[in-house]
Formats: sequence, C-alpha cells, structure tokens
Amino acid sequence: MTAALDPSQCRVALLAGGTSGEREISLASGKGAGEALREAGFSVTEFDPANRDDLKALIDGSFDVAFLCLHGKGGEDGVLQGFLETIGLPYTGPGVWSSATAMNKAQSKLFYREAGINTAPFQYLQKGSAYSAAEIARLMDGTCVVKPATEGSALGIYIVEGEGAIADAIEAVFAIDDKVIVEKFLSGTELTVAVLGNDDAFALPVIEIVPRGEFYDFDSKYAPGGSQHICPARLDDETTKRVQDAAVAAHQALACSGVSRSDFILDEQGTPWILETNTIPGMTATSLLPDAARAAGMSFPELCTKLIAYAFEDASQK
Repeated sequence: MTAALDPSQCRVALLAGGTSGEREISLASGKGAGEALREAGFSVTEFDPANRDDLKALIDGSFDVAFLCLHGKGGEDGVLQGFLETIGLPYTGPGVWSSATAMNKAQSKLFYREAGINTAPFQYLQKGSAYSAAEIARLMDGTCVVKPATEGSALGIYIVEGEGAIADAIEAVFAIDDKVIVEKFLSGTELTVAVLGNDDAFALPVIEIVPRGEFYDFDSKYAPGGSQHICPARLDDETTKRVQDAAVAAHQALACSGVSRSDFILDEQGTPWILETNTIPGMTATSLLPDAARAAGMSFPELCTKLIAYAFEDASQK
C-alpha cells in the first residue's frame, strides 16, 4: 500500500499543541513525528490549533494531508477532525465519530460490550447530578478506580476504597472533567496493543508495561524511567493472540481507521480486560506505538509513512 506514496511529493501539515491539559505532551509528540516525517522525505509544516491564524493557514494553504499529534480535548475528540473534513483535508487516524466515541470512556465501554470485549463494571457520573458514594462502594465491592471520562494520558486517576475515599476522588476528578467514571479495580498485568490499518486492520506486538509506581499514571507514561516497556510481552502464543484479537475487535467496534492503541489488564486467569482505546497514540521518545512498530521491524519514519498512506486510503473511501 505504501509503495505508491512518494513522500517527496507530499506536503504535510503537522498539527500539535492545542489547548487541552495534554498540550506539552502533544508538542513533544509533534517534535518526534516531525523529525521522523522529514527523515522519510516529506515536506512538513507545523501548526498549533491553539493559534487561530494557524487554523486559517490550514484553510488557505495547499497541503495534501494533516498529520495529527494532538492529545485530549479539542484534538483527539473529533472536533478538529470535523474541521479538517469540512475543509477537505485528509488526516491521520480515526474519524469524527470514532474519535468522539473513544474519547468518552463510558460510551466506548458500551461498544466494547456489544462486541463481546471484556470491560470492567462501572458507574458513569455527570457533574451536577446526584450520586450516592455508599451505593457506588456497594456496587464496586472493594477497590475501585475513579477517573475522568473524557481526558487521556492517565490524568486525574485515583485508586480508592470505601465510601469517603470514593466521594473525595469523585469531587477531585470533577475539578478537571464534568464526566466521571468509577469502575471496579482489576489487578493483573498491564498491556497495550497498537493496531494499524483500515479494513485490513492488524495488531502490532503486545507491549507489557511495568510502571514504576502503583499503576500506569501520567509520570509513568512520560517521565524518563517512569515505566519499563517489554515488547514483545512475556506471554504465551495463545494469550498473545487473545489480546491482539481483542485490540483489533476494539479498533473495529469503534470504527477506527489508520491507527488505534488499546490498553488492557490481563488477570490471573489469562483474560484480557480492556481499559480504553487511544485514537492518537503518543509519538514521543518514550511512546508505546513507536516501540511496538520497532518490535515489528518498522522504523519510526516507516510508521509515519504508513499512517499517511492509511489517511489517503480512508479519504478515498469516504
């Protein structure tokens, strides 16, 4: 597929930054992807959607494709994807509906369940609506995870137990998001699986994550030495296939195109439980998608080239 793409004839608008709480991570992703794209031979111009003049330049410019390195609200939730479709500019990664659905962890769980993918029991709360911490504690039956429903990069996650701690965590998360998920805590091995492709989606090697802290939080994701990535993961062939199949099923359940990366907990019985799907995986030096691509024999420039080829393929089918 990528053989027909001539990078020297392709003008790329690289979008990074934005206004979400993950702005700095987005800028780091943009820097990494920009270097890889230029190494591959593409002509690259950087834009920051936080700047209105940059958005106008996208409308007025003559670019062939947008390469998205935006994380969080306003960039990963379908908003910018809708803008790009309106101006007729192909872009990397999943489309408007897929991005919006994956960004809302409660909504995505409904589609996981419909597709037969295991996901933890949960309660969905909206700011301003009444809730009972006592009832939530009863339903979760022990330790639970309280997290924003529409933020990424492990921002604002609390692992708590008991009515008082649950109530405190919910209010803390409401300070950064008006939608909250409380789900049953699952212990086990943390795994992540990147998926590439459109109709022909396939999984890259499974990565096992060994965080420095209690779980894979923001610092574990982005601080040097915050976590160890073991790729391929220390799994037998049968378990590896089970996890990869679940990742492809999630990619398809959310109608993703180009790329996605789903996170899992593998319990002691060998059952993978999906946590969430990321539609714009990170592209920093410590990011998981480039790690998985390297384990599959694909360099960072080759990965970026594939993502652009998938973007053109997806645009041609719309």
